[in-house]
Amino acid sequence: MFEKLAQIEKSYDELTEQISQPEFMSDMTAYARLMKQHRSLGEIVEKYRDVRKMTEDLQGAKDLAAMADDDEMREMAAMEIAEIEEKLPAAEEALKLLLVPKDPNDEKNVILEIRAGTGGDEATLFAAEILRMYARYAERQGWKMDILEMSDNGMGGIKDATAVIEGDNVYSKMRFESGVHRVQRVPQTETQGRIHTSAITVAVLPEAEEIDVKVDPNDLRVDYFCSSGPGGQSVNTTYSAVRLTHLPTNVVVSMQDEKSQIKNKEKAMRILRARLQELEEQKQHDELSAERKSMVGSGDRSEKIRTYNFKENRVTDHRIGLTVHQLELVMEGQIDEFVDTLRTHYQTEKLKAEAVGA
Repeated sequence: MFEKLAQIEKSYDELTEQISQPEFMSDMTAYARLMKQHRSLGEIVEKYRDVRKMTEDLQGAKDLAAMADDDEMREMAAMEIAEIEEKLPAAEEALKLLLVPKDPNDEKNVILEIRAGTGGDEATLFAAEILRMYARYAERQGWKMDILEMSDNGMGGIKDATAVIEGDNVYSKMRFESGVHRVQRVPQTETQGRIHTSAITVAVLPEAEEIDVKVDPNDLRVDYFCSSGPGGQSVNTTYSAVRLTHLPTNVVVSMQDEKSQIKNKEKAMRILRARLQELEEQKQHDELSAERKSMVGSGDRSEKIRTYNFKENRVTDHRIGLTVHQLELVMEGQIDEFVDTLRTHYQTEKLKAEAVGA
């Protein structure tokens, strides 16, 4: 393992030298790709150097304990040995997890889809709150979130919404949010104080680029129509809305958020590519049933993954049995504990599976 880490450190140092050269700034696309790679390697190298230093310090303390002439020096060395030996295993485990092969989609932006499910108006209100929760989380992560399409119910709730979230390692952190999110609380319209259960579905799709998913124009039917709903003079007067139908899969995407036909088509294509990639990955996923067992849940949209209980001020993730009694903070986008625990659990399971297969 340490030979591999030494090679990674060497690659990191070479990359550091490369990106410091002025000529690399001329191609911003290549520069951005190199910077992402540099950050990814940097996380591993930083942890490797920490572990290496701790290991060297541990050996130094042991040598001092063996050679010390007085009791005070031996006691100081013993204290240092105990402190390092307590911290080193956790640091080594964290380093191993960083070496687990990453999903090729980890650094991609995501298409976030939220839909109200069972529960009527209460479900639409919860859908709006979850959308806001992810917007707050994205803001705290330094990401950019744009709403591509949203259908509201006129009462502050949303029937469905589609957004794109752009930034560093978005998919790696958001990937386990897919599934059914359930809310238990007393609706404002409930006069007898009874707790209702409603649900929404969340889908997190890695955004597919043209090089990932090639859409043959001959496989695409494009329909233009007048937009509907609130929107000013352009509504029902210009054919700005776009409907894309991918004929081989019958995947349909409609977009009318923008007044420009071109912009609506661009947005629709972003969603279409993501959904086509999801179909392909789901096909591969179904064929690898053994590997699916090592995953944290199937990620299927029909699977209940989390419950938000307002009366008891708790949020529970059913896949890992994690409960947090700070619901108000979670709804403000502080979902780091769920995100980090799920990522660690998944990486650990994958590490175990690789060890068994080795």
